[in-house]
Amino acid sequence: MTSVPSASDLTLLREAIAVSKRAVAAGNHPFGAVLTDSEGTIVLSAENSVNTENDCTGHAETNLVRLAWREFGPERLGEYSLYTSCEPCAMCAGAIYWSGIGRVVFAMSEADLGERTGDNPSNPTMSLDSRVVLSSGQRPITVLGPAISAEARVPHEGFWG
Repeated sequence: MTSVPSASDLTLLREAIAVSKRAVAAGNHPFGAVLTDSEGTIVLSAENSVNTENDCTGHAETNLVRLAWREFGPERLGEYSLYTSCEPCAMCAGAIYWSGIGRVVFAMSEADLGERTGDNPSNPTMSLDSRVVLSSGQRPITVLGPAISAEARVPHEGFWG
């Protein structure tokens, strides 16, 4: 398997970025994620809901993992891919690991996000590469990214003050 996102991967990352824009329009932080089946068809999407749900764990990836677990269960998720507008934080990476999802593709890195948010108390970004979390378990997870970072930055412009 290649370590470079394919043209199809980039199209799906753009879908995740579109979801992140919807999150902002709904009053949430600019993060979005989509899940595809083994054929590359989008089967679920989720946006950040921290503000509207008053839930600090309402990250796009965690919301998507909850939906995916209920809908598909762990026996199928190993064949699925999660596309996200920004690299999963440690909490989200842990949720992805426990869900059984087999592949993660992200647009903007956690380091890049940290540069955007600075010391904004609404997003105390961790300086932890998701690969550290996702490679620390007993099963392999493919991780690709960052890719199309400039496009993923757009929903963040002006958001963090």
